[in-house]
Amino acid sequence: VQLQASGGGLVQAGGSLRLSCAASGRTFDSWTMGWFRQAPGKKREFVATISSKGENTPYSDSVKGRFIISRDNAKNTVYLQMNDLRPDDTAIYYCAASLLRFYSGSYYKESAYDFWGQGTKVTVSS
Repeated sequence: VQLQASGGGLVQAGGSLRLSCAASGRTFDSWTMGWFRQAPGKKREFVATISSKGENTPYSDSVKGRFIISRDNAKNTVYLQMNDLRPDDTAIYYCAASLLRFYSGSYYKESAYDFWGQGTKVTVSS
């Protein structure tokens, strides 16, 4: 399994970006997919996740109402639409894949994910 994240860049506060994560693998439509981020000097943190058919999409409190996670199983791709960006959203964003079914007790944990992409950098200027 390989994950390729893209779509990062420099944006002003209040702007938007859409991240994409393209996955290899024939069973993408059975995976739980997540987005995490790591700001400079901080630990990597959970952002959002989406279950295999899109029926569950929990978010971290810090992005709820501003970010939207979605997926296109026909294209083996998961997206993160980021709106109303703030300087504290600046981070490297990583997509991750879990081969297991969505589980409410662990989707926010890094250990729940089996594969990780290389990350895409998002910088939000004030």
